[in-house]
Amino acid sequence: MPGMTTEKKLIVVTGVSRGLGRALVKSFTSDGHRVVGIARSQMAIDELRKEHGDSHRFDVVDQADASQVKHWGKSVVAEVGVPDLIINNAAIINENAPLWEVPDNEFSSLIDINVKGVFYVCKAFLPSLIKRGSGVVVNLSSGWGRSVAPDVASYCASKWAIEGMTLALAQDLPPGIAAVPLNPGVINTEMLLSCFGDSASDFQNAAQWAKTAAPFLLALDAADNGISHTAP
Repeated sequence: MPGMTTEKKLIVVTGVSRGLGRALVKSFTSDGHRVVGIARSQMAIDELRKEHGDSHRFDVVDQADASQVKHWGKSVVAEVGVPDLIINNAAIINENAPLWEVPDNEFSSLIDINVKGVFYVCKAFLPSLIKRGSGVVVNLSSGWGRSVAPDVASYCASKWAIEGMTLALAQDLPPGIAAVPLNPGVINTEMLLSCFGDSASDFQNAAQWAKTAAPFLLALDAADNGISHTAP
């Protein structure tokens, strides 16, 4: 369990249009941190820009597009600075179904966003973090990245990939940098609703989750490199 910190940070968050990403943005900005966020929805980005003002940066970026992510990453480093904390949150889930019934294009889209997109974001920022000698990359995994369930095999595949990729990445990193796979726990979001139906309401919502998860994330440091965490 990392210790608490009051240092103000520059934080990159992907998937800020809704759910955990949007809740984290609100928590981080309320605490005085500077946030750079991306999402595919122009409407959501416009709302975030209006809500949080010019001191933060929100861009429409498809993280499944390598060239878009590369260009965006270069722009952020040049115009805003090198992030202290990167949270790869963006992810999708296929409609519940046995694996053999998942449409090819839907499986491909899930892998493009959930796995390849995380790779692209890591690749866009890690050289700058390594050059500076500090920084934390948190890749959101899942309970289904450490266990399995029926009808969600594609999602499980993507999150097991995140666990393995992140833990292997941790071994590549020099001292001062951390890569952390984080299981956020079970939260009542649109994604959970698609899997659990009405029973999703039995769990805490994203805003409630962010109250404890945001301080936890902010306190992660180099000592957490290669540790699979679960959010409090």
